[in-house]
Amino acid sequence: MTDTTKLDAAVRTEFGKGAARRARRAGLVPAVLYGHGTEPQHLTVTSRAFAAILRKEGTNAVIELQIDGKSQLALTKQVVVHPLRNYIEHADLVVIRKGEKVTVEVPVVIEGDAAPGTVVAHEANVVEVEADALSIPEQIVVSVEGVEAGTQITAADLQVPAGVTVTAPPETLIVNVTEAQREDADAEDGEGAAAAAE
Repeated sequence: MTDTTKLDAAVRTEFGKGAARRARRAGLVPAVLYGHGTEPQHLTVTSRAFAAILRKEGTNAVIELQIDGKSQLALTKQVVVHPLRNYIEHADLVVIRKGEKVTVEVPVVIEGDAAPGTVVAHEANVVEVEADALSIPEQIVVSVEGVEAGTQITAADLQVPAGVTVTAPPETLIVNVTEAQREDADAEDGEGAAAAAE
C-alpha cells in the first residue's frame, strides 16, 4: 500500500457518553489521535467514509486526516465495533511520519490444497510485522498446495515483501498440517471398545 486516503476530521469539543451518542446519531465516529509526543486530539470523522476506508484498506489503514485545513498522516490503531449493531463506536488513530517504520499485526491467509488425507489447522490468523508506514502489506499469503502431513509452517517460514520484517517469534506456529483421522479406523476402535466392555 503506497496511496493514502483523505478523510475530513473535526475537533471534538464535547466529551462523555452523551456526547459520543449524539455524535453517532449524527453519523459521526468519535476518535482520538495521538503519538509522536503530541497532545491527544479528540476528533470526529464521518462514519460512512471511515467504514469505507476500513473495508478497502483493512485494519491497518493509513489515512490522511484533514483537520482544520491541516493534513496529518495517521494509522488506525484500534477500532471498536458494537457487538450487536455492527457500527463503529470509537477509533484510536496514531500519528505517523512518511518513511518511519511501524509495528502492526497483519492477517495471514492460507491458499491451496494440502495433500490428500490431511487436515490444515490455521494456528495464527495474524502475525506481527515491522514495515514502512506507507507500505504495510494488507495480508500475508501462505501456500499449502500439496503439503504433506507433518508439515509445520512457522513465522520464520513466511514470505514477506521487501522492506517488511516479521517481528513475531520465529517459532510461532502459523499452519499445522496433520494426517486426517480415517472414519473406518474410528469405527473399528469403537467396535473394539464395545466388545471389550461386554
